[in-house]
Amino acid sequence: MHDRLRAGLLIAPALAVFLAFFLIPLGYLAVAGGAGGYSAILTEPRFLRSLISTLLVAAATTAITLFIATIMGLFLARVRFRGRSTLLALLTLPLAFPGVVVGYLVIMLAGRQGLVAEVSMALGGDRIVFAYSLAGLLLGYVYFSIPRTLLTLMAAAEKLDPRLEEAARSLGASPFGVLRDVLLPGMAPAMAAAGAICFATATGAFGTAFALASRIDVLPMVIYTQFTLQANLAVAAALSFSLGIATWAVLALARGASGGAAA
Repeated sequence: MHDRLRAGLLIAPALAVFLAFFLIPLGYLAVAGGAGGYSAILTEPRFLRSLISTLLVAAATTAITLFIATIMGLFLARVRFRGRSTLLALLTLPLAFPGVVVGYLVIMLAGRQGLVAEVSMALGGDRIVFAYSLAGLLLGYVYFSIPRTLLTLMAAAEKLDPRLEEAARSLGASPFGVLRDVLLPGMAPAMAAAGAICFATATGAFGTAFALASRIDVLPMVIYTQFTLQANLAVAAALSFSLGIATWAVLALARGASGGAAA
């Protein structure tokens, strides 16, 4: 009895914070949408398209980020060279940037006055501008997401038992076979966890979308316009709750796929 009371007292602050800052606001958000808000999502094509577009962009961002960060994580975990710490610091520098700054960097690279446009004009071609397209938004999301997955994948790569690789090579496995049968399965839980975080970050990234998504309807921007410009609180609440449920479902699937290792 004494142990139960002590455990209850220890967990009470966490339960109070969870109730006050998550459960009650989420419940209010779900109710605030009302029947009209949720029906608008299903009947208004723009809202449904923006939800689907947001999930697809987040999925593409996750796939690209995992591909790049896995290669980088394996390399940085296994290879020691001069300047490695400096390179790692540069790769994780975007952790210090808010989303708006990341969007501004993409504009400086691929906007109308950006580096790509100036170089393409100097070479005698047309001005190449893609900062405000799907490619620019993906570039911003990937740049924003790589540092958040790289450190997780590096830690997982460092924990892999090198004896498993040596055994595979001694049995005649090719480098690709070692990667496919030893390294990737060993890193799969960390990849699922990192991918879930990347997906959740991409679905809710507002600052980058605010700077770049002028031609694309992603849900954070639609929620912002519905709430601030049109004062349509019911639809904004319904869209927010629907986006949260969709993201939670992906996180739950990732947790199941990684055997409980995903966040």
